[in-house]
Amino acid sequence: FQLSPSQINDILRAGELSHKILDLNSKNPNSVLRFESNQLASNSPIEDRRSAATCLQTRGMMFGVFDGHAGSACAQAVSERLLHYIAVSLMSRQTLEEIELAVECMKPVLPILQWHKHPNDVEYREITSQYFENLRVYWQHLLDLDTEPGFSLEEAMICAFKRLDSDISLEVQAPQENEFMRNIALQVAFSGATACVAHIDGVHLHVANTGDCRAVLGVLEEDGTWSTLPLTRDHNAFDEFEIRRLKREHPRSEEKTLFVNDRLLGILMPSRAFGDVQLKWSKELQHSVLENSCDIEALNIYQYVPPNYYTPPYLTAEPEVTYHKLRSKDKFLVIASDGLWEMLSNEKVVQLVAGHLTELNVQKPQLAFEKPVNLGYMHSLLLQRKNRGIASLDQNIATHLIRHAIGSNEYGEVDQEKLAAMLTLPEDLARMYRDDITVTVVYFNSETI
Repeated sequence: FQLSPSQINDILRAGELSHKILDLNSKNPNSVLRFESNQLASNSPIEDRRSAATCLQTRGMMFGVFDGHAGSACAQAVSERLLHYIAVSLMSRQTLEEIELAVECMKPVLPILQWHKHPNDVEYREITSQYFENLRVYWQHLLDLDTEPGFSLEEAMICAFKRLDSDISLEVQAPQENEFMRNIALQVAFSGATACVAHIDGVHLHVANTGDCRAVLGVLEEDGTWSTLPLTRDHNAFDEFEIRRLKREHPRSEEKTLFVNDRLLGILMPSRAFGDVQLKWSKELQHSVLENSCDIEALNIYQYVPPNYYTPPYLTAEPEVTYHKLRSKDKFLVIASDGLWEMLSNEKVVQLVAGHLTELNVQKPQLAFEKPVNLGYMHSLLLQRKNRGIASLDQNIATHLIRHAIGSNEYGEVDQEKLAAMLTLPEDLARMYRDDITVTVVYFNSETI
């Protein structure tokens, strides 16, 4: 079954999202110029999620990529909720008091985030009110702390990640009359998700990472070459720090069984994640929550206790936060799920984005041709563009990266036949050749930086 180039483009571009920042505030100009994002599913339905939002009560923008496993429920919940938890953690006491007063008096609440969504982005509208109630409990807790001015950005991100994971765990233990809500809470807690979130405010870039999504900075050096600055570490069995951390947290008798076949307890690739309560709760708690539940099979909940399960929790959602002060030579940030990084190295990704940027810049001046224009000149211009072919196809850089990730041959060029084959794999086979891929590229405004 052969796809035509236009059918390939239709599949690749279905999830495209791009947003240009309209900077109306000349006092504090935005350091983000625009962002472009895309997703390609391997699982059906896709288990990856993404979020992008402007913080309305504090300054800054946030971008998140979430990679779900054992279903999409946890990634879905985290993508809807985590940015709210971070935003609330950053608010001043006065703003939190204003919001709490508005809720008490049943008046309209100050909007916390302005979302930048794709029309296809899913939302569990039925459960939004419960999520809001639990967010409210969190800000009430912050108000009870009696501290001002509150958290540093790093503390806010760590606290938000841990609090949301704790809420996911508690929500499924709480008695719930509504069966639909209970089922969602079960699916969220018993599936899992890794998360990488960037917060950008002026020259201040913070990246919080839990698991094996990755954030990489593209840097244009003075000599015109591009370099790569990774801002995250993959949390898995190949990372020395993670191995040492887990060994510190568990008895020596378990040293040999913490990682089996490069997986946590022989089960999970990432060593940090949201949800996955099977690797966090005691056996007794798992049993008591699941025995009161309805049809676990229908909910796609895998009920297993791994061998050598002695001293939970084995998994944490606590992120590692990296701070980077932006410089005018920092041109863009790529955040992506591991589906991209399994196919392309950090350096290759930066090289592809840089090449795409150069291409766009080259295309612009060529269109401002001098008059009068003769046909020969026009013809050669069109030929040049045609020869650049595939490379100049994609306006959206995330699509360009996904195209290369699944379609590149051994020479690093896109092979149309390979691309078509990878996009037409049957569902049960697709997962063996590629993972879900989610990419967000944020371009910085070097002038304001």
